[in-house]
Amino acid sequence: MSLQRAVRAGQRSATFVPRALAPRYGPTMCRRHKSGPYGYTQAKALVYSKYGEPSDVLSLHTHSISPSLPSSAVLLRTLASPINPADINQIQGVYPAKPPFTSLLGTSTPSAVGGNEGCFEVVSVGSSINSVSKGDWVIMKNTGFGTWRTHTLAGEKDILKIDSKEGLTPLQVGTVSVNPCTAYRMLKDFEEMREGDWFIQNGANSGVGRAAIQLGRQWGLKSINIIRDRPDAAATKAMKNELLELGATTVATESELMDQGFKEQVKEWTSGGRELVKVGLNCVGGKPTSALMKCLSPSGHLITYGGMSKQPLVLPTSALIFKDIKFSGFWASRWSDAHPDDKKKTVEEVLKMTRKGTFKDIPVQELRWDWGTEESTLKEAVQGTLGGFRAGKSVFIYGDT
Repeated sequence: MSLQRAVRAGQRSATFVPRALAPRYGPTMCRRHKSGPYGYTQAKALVYSKYGEPSDVLSLHTHSISPSLPSSAVLLRTLASPINPADINQIQGVYPAKPPFTSLLGTSTPSAVGGNEGCFEVVSVGSSINSVSKGDWVIMKNTGFGTWRTHTLAGEKDILKIDSKEGLTPLQVGTVSVNPCTAYRMLKDFEEMREGDWFIQNGANSGVGRAAIQLGRQWGLKSINIIRDRPDAAATKAMKNELLELGATTVATESELMDQGFKEQVKEWTSGGRELVKVGLNCVGGKPTSALMKCLSPSGHLITYGGMSKQPLVLPTSALIFKDIKFSGFWASRWSDAHPDDKKKTVEEVLKMTRKGTFKDIPVQELRWDWGTEESTLKEAVQGTLGGFRAGKSVFIYGDT
């Protein structure tokens, strides 16, 4: 049987689960999955058929997966899948990579499934599969699969097996392939960073920022970390202390960064400038990034991986001519799709640190997704990530699905 014929929508045959639309699963340890007539797996997915705000365009779609798996397919259930900014941008239609709209899950109009990251458990495998077996945990090899759903069929070529799930949680595995990999590659791939070198970053409280702090500490790097000013001094101090405990060398606010004397403060931290600030990590843009850029040492490198302020990045002529500052961009999706072997190695190295306790979990807001969870609850969770200061990254944790 082909993958196209393995999925049914309701009681009607549907063609397939494409890579961007396949169903999936959700509990944490291997338990039963919902079964319909003749052993069909019942699955749900958050889909959208047009671009817009998540609360306006997302809907919860129910469909079925045939028990007769194609020989080259694996049946997965989702254990955890985060809600990342890029996921929201895809739904809004402003992200460069857009999954195709299709009717292959039996939706009434061509649709795509939200989400790009997650941890999955293998429920069953096709006859020709030998790289994974029932109970293994996997992540997706490429972006655009669509991870906000309870179950999915995937081809063997679509997944990366986690070598060992011992000592790990679905949350840790489900959030490893975007933010930690982004931080890891930016600190490794653009400049030769030696022990004692510095980097400066904005968005230091983000998933990437926290990962960079911890990786930098592991590798003997020092870091200047910029955070947004909190509503009051106590909250700002608490955030600074949290990042310092995580391994940050120093933490400053955006208002402190914009102060005229901040460059002198950086000079003091770096032994009069003798220690080099080689790399800047930017996810904000606008004037604060221009100020951050001035803190780089000559021949430093500013790497932009986001633009949360939606303000343009102005490149001063003097930085190019007199300081020889280099400017690059990093897009995790492009890197991931182009370098699956490196992605696998990076993921496994971060998870090794996680098992040892030297790489800590990001703060999260968990939303349990059970079979009976209402569509409105799921949509509200996605829309809620667009708010201001949040306690942590929102993550779907799949329970009785």
